[in-house]
Amino acid sequence: MQSTGTNTIDAGEIAKFEAMAAEWWDENGKFKPLHMLNPCRLDYITQQIAGEFGRDLTRDKPFEGLRILDIGCGGGLLCEPMARLGATVVGADAAERNIPVAQVHAEQSGLEIDYRHTTAEALVDDGEHFDVVLNMEVVEHVADPQGYTDACAALLKPGGLMVCSTINRNPKSYLMAIIGAEHVMRWLPKGTHEWQKFITPDELYGLIEKAGLRPVDRMGFVFNPITWSWSLSPRDLSVNYVTASVKPE
Repeated sequence: MQSTGTNTIDAGEIAKFEAMAAEWWDENGKFKPLHMLNPCRLDYITQQIAGEFGRDLTRDKPFEGLRILDIGCGGGLLCEPMARLGATVVGADAAERNIPVAQVHAEQSGLEIDYRHTTAEALVDDGEHFDVVLNMEVVEHVADPQGYTDACAALLKPGGLMVCSTINRNPKSYLMAIIGAEHVMRWLPKGTHEWQKFITPDELYGLIEKAGLRPVDRMGFVFNPITWSWSLSPRDLSVNYVTASVKPE
């Protein structure tokens, strides 16, 4: 793949997350929704990886031998569990201030994780390849979703797996993700998300297929305000949802 530069980076989006970097591991801070969602995300990710690579999750370090990239890794909320499961993990983020936060927390946790201030496109230019690319809640923040998805696909080895999550674009998602999360609950600073940048499941499948990957699964992440918890749903993809796709051998 020819050099892609950093054309998908949206400087305004990066600045938003730079401002919140120090709060990544505060479970009651600005990333509280992500901490609440994380067990649900991890359940989906681990099941997809185990299924695709024939790994037994009841064994010690079931992901040993797998090289995993978490693109847009933030403070390392997904990198650390992947490392504990035995994977070799690279965490990449375009927001420079996230990297030292992630490095310090990994060190405190006794984990070896390769954190880098870089982009998907730069990793492609460096000739990097991975068994798994975790592409979680990033595609709605980039300037060129197709170019970014192409770069993520180029980073996968043949037979590799990409797990990609984002937010649907419809009136309900505006109500829940913008009005609810940012204005009513104040879980996130106002302006964290831009509704017009949200991506429907069909649009995401289009991006994935155009990038040369084969979608194999999709699920909704559904928040229950009564139990105050998240769960996976095969039917309700109306707000947050996740997909799995593979690169043909």
